[in-house]
Amino acid sequence: MLSHLTPLQQVLVGVALLYAGWRLVRAIFRKSPLDNLPGPQPTSWIAGNTRELYGPDRWAFERNVVETYGRVAKVYGALCTPELYTYDPRAFHSIFVKDQDVFEENEAQLMAFKRALGPGLLATVEEQHRRQRKILNPLFSAKHLREMTPIFNEIIGRLQEAIASRVKAGVHEIDMLGWMGRTALELIGQGGLGHSFDPLTEDVADDFADSIKAYFPVMQKLAMQRLLFAPLVKLGGPASFRRKLVELTPYEPLQRMKHISDTIHESSVRIYNEKRRALERGDEAIKQQVGEGKDIISVLLRENTAAAEQDRLPTEEVIAQVSTLVLAAMDTTSNALARILSLLAEHQDVQEKLRAELVQARDDGTGKLRDLDYDEVMELPYLDAICRETLRRYPPVTRLVREVRKDATLPLSAPIRGVDGTMIDSIPVTKGMRIFTDIQASNCSKELWGDDADEWKPERWLKPLPRALEEAHIPGVYSHLMTFIGGARACIGFKFSQLEMKVVLASLIPTFKFEPSGKTIRWNSAAVAYPTAGEGKKPEMPLKVTML
Repeated sequence: MLSHLTPLQQVLVGVALLYAGWRLVRAIFRKSPLDNLPGPQPTSWIAGNTRELYGPDRWAFERNVVETYGRVAKVYGALCTPELYTYDPRAFHSIFVKDQDVFEENEAQLMAFKRALGPGLLATVEEQHRRQRKILNPLFSAKHLREMTPIFNEIIGRLQEAIASRVKAGVHEIDMLGWMGRTALELIGQGGLGHSFDPLTEDVADDFADSIKAYFPVMQKLAMQRLLFAPLVKLGGPASFRRKLVELTPYEPLQRMKHISDTIHESSVRIYNEKRRALERGDEAIKQQVGEGKDIISVLLRENTAAAEQDRLPTEEVIAQVSTLVLAAMDTTSNALARILSLLAEHQDVQEKLRAELVQARDDGTGKLRDLDYDEVMELPYLDAICRETLRRYPPVTRLVREVRKDATLPLSAPIRGVDGTMIDSIPVTKGMRIFTDIQASNCSKELWGDDADEWKPERWLKPLPRALEEAHIPGVYSHLMTFIGGARACIGFKFSQLEMKVVLASLIPTFKFEPSGKTIRWNSAAVAYPTAGEGKKPEMPLKVTML
């Protein structure tokens, strides 16, 4: 079976199998502090529950865990390793805020981000991460976003023209996910990097954009391998040695990830060098750049140059922010926008009500529509309610995994009953243990949001929220939600994302009517949820579009 492999590849496979066997034996005979927690049985001694946790029907499995076992449960990872599953509010506060350094991103995931993207925000922890956020935080302030709003309006004006040219002859089916992806890339390109990827007037190929879009789907294919062989992912030594090991591994998704990483890095270095040279040439050169030097990376370079030496980011960390910003901003925002458009197509009454609000707000007094500034678009109540409700009910990232860095005790908001009948008000956790935090379950908890928590109802945001929700003290940075999480690793660009969504909707809804295409839409579980149509596997959101 291994005869087609080279001797070195056979040795690598043998070492990997020995390591997996040792992990399995250890998991079978080792006691765990989670043994008294209720939860589903493993479906395989090798895979545990990982097929269900990472498979295409992941959400059905997670819903069953939540409905059957409640706020806290035990699940089984690779090689039947006990792992914790929770959406308990007090546990979340400990994990994401109070004891964030104890409950960090798991090391295999951090190393995967670092290998693919460099030492950016997604790949760093503790002091290095805090130093990066300190210099990046002001770039996502309301003040800076106000300056970027005209850039957003100009880009989305081109999007509107592109869609109009395709529907001027009448109703037409359009893949709105594709257009939202192109728009999100151009918005983060110009607003974040001062670089234009896509004129939004014609179809253009871009290897960088294709690599960014492919990153999470390919990473999902590698999920099981990262779990089983985490020490190999964390392998140190020279980069040339690690690269050679990857080249020798006969696994197509890994080779595809190598190409994605190379492409992203080369493009990030090119964009960084363009910005640095413009900065060195002075203000006039900066003004000739896309965005006139107001983009996040240009401002970051200026701020970084002026920063105290101990706060300054080294070149490799600045370059890593380029790829990190695009990856973090593109799929999450574009897929959320596609979800909103799909929901508006299904709920024509909501779409009409939103259109009325937007037309009234944009009326320039002569019957023509004007662009809204930052404060105007952010303060529209029904637009805001639709965005909040969609991000509540359908967060783009539905689950995050944390890894315990040292032995600790995780508190609970209320006791749960153990397998042996005793009541448990806190859970001992040990170094290396993995914790699944269910973002969607927190956002849709009936205990907190009421019996209609699973329903999409924008109107809930136009009246006082349930007292139980306010008293739960959900530790998210946004509207009692965990969509953008909270604490030191909260999404730094959540205000940027909100502005993107609102400006896109404020432009498109008064101009076009969106209706379902008649095709069955399936939302697929992945690092970032994405839609497909019918039996197809290609990410898309076909909608019927009519110009008004």
